Amino acid sequence: MPKQSAGILLYRTKNKTTEVFLCHPGGPFYKNKEDAVWTIPKGEYENDEEPLAAAKREFKEETGKEIDGKFTPLKPIKYKGGKIVNAWAVKGDMDADSIRSNLFQLEWPPRSGKHIDVPEIDKAGWFTIETAKQKILPALIPLLNELIEI
Repeated sequence: MPKQSAGILLYRTKNKTTEVFLCHPGGPFYKNKEDAVWTIPKGEYENDEEPLAAAKREFKEETGKEIDGKFTPLKPIKYKGGKIVNAWAVKGDMDADSIRSNLFQLEWPPRSGKHIDVPEIDKAGWFTIETAKQKILPALIPLLNELIEI
């Protein structure tokens, strides 16, 4: 069975414009990359975990914030080597500058045997749909398109 990921597409309306909350991955691989690397808060889950519960857990791990509201399921998308991403849209607001992501260990430099602690997410931001389509991983653009439809 392919790996599964669950995430939250947080959105708000500001000055009659829809904005989405995206996260920039932490670590040296993404340090100088801005376009086509941002993502929604998401992560893998096991088959015995309820997907929406996993999405909420991942949101908290990656932002340090609880999320609640009316969750609208979005169509699952295939992503990176067949992984299935299940996502929910929810209207809300939060201060992007106040996120506190969990850390993971990364061998750096590669094959050096040395490890550094890296935040899963090093920054977050609110973007219009147009700008978000430039920032987000291309495989996740269908989530933005579906949000516009609903």
